Amino acid sequence: MTPEVNSEQAALWNGPGGHGWAAARDMVDVVLQPFEDLLVAAARERPRTGVLDVGCGTGGVTRAIAAALGDVPCVGVDISWPQIAVAQESTNVRFVHADAQVHAFEPQFDLIVSRFGVMFFDDPVAAFRNLGKAAKPGGELRVVVWRGKDENPFMTTAERAVAPLMPDLPTFDADAPGPYGLADPDRARKVLDDSGWTGVDIRKVDLTCTMPEDVLPTYLTMLGPVGRALQPMPEHERAEVLGTVLRAFEEFVQDGEVRFPTASWEIRALTPL
Repeated sequence: MTPEVNSEQAALWNGPGGHGWAAARDMVDVVLQPFEDLLVAAARERPRTGVLDVGCGTGGVTRAIAAALGDVPCVGVDISWPQIAVAQESTNVRFVHADAQVHAFEPQFDLIVSRFGVMFFDDPVAAFRNLGKAAKPGGELRVVVWRGKDENPFMTTAERAVAPLMPDLPTFDADAPGPYGLADPDRARKVLDDSGWTGVDIRKVDLTCTMPEDVLPTYLTMLGPVGRALQPMPEHERAEVLGTVLRAFEEFVQDGEVRFPTASWEIRALTPL
């Protein structure tokens, strides 16, 4: 692995957080399928010679783009070894375990994509500047990031439900590395401008995600701060807390399916010619 500077994120994503997402890969890909479809469509808009997927996780988007483009080289990069280890089970796509903020990329990509993988950098300007070095002149950036937590109630329902029971759960600051790190479009635009990208275009994306209702308990116990807190609990305590959380999610359940609206930005930019 190349040097990394995002030490807190490395500890999280190479610890319980990363193992949880690795174990939940099939479920995560189902839930986030609409965003995979969006990025695959972006990749197919014009001929490509190389695609880099940043924060690729277990590689679902990378593999989907590779399948859509045929012989075009596609590379996924992630700081999380547990997720990269799962991704590397695929033999037709290259995956790299590295910190994308400092990894020495070759300038071989004309498209850089990410599905919720670029909000976690300790220094976003340095990170996007480094990603610019991975792009060919005129290379394109197409990344999806979350908008604010108030616009994504599903993402905070579990934390709000258990707040009286778990007052010490970690929270995410809007301007700190984390899921809402680029939620402010003005901040996101400044990061891209300051890192040397041009033609920055930020667009609202409002999509509905779904999962089978019987998958919801597994989803809640494997992912996020509540999931990590639940895992070491004694069985009777875990069952009590999970029951509280599941009741809070009843508003999203209908006819055996969990459906929830999401609010994100699609950020587009170019490297200078």
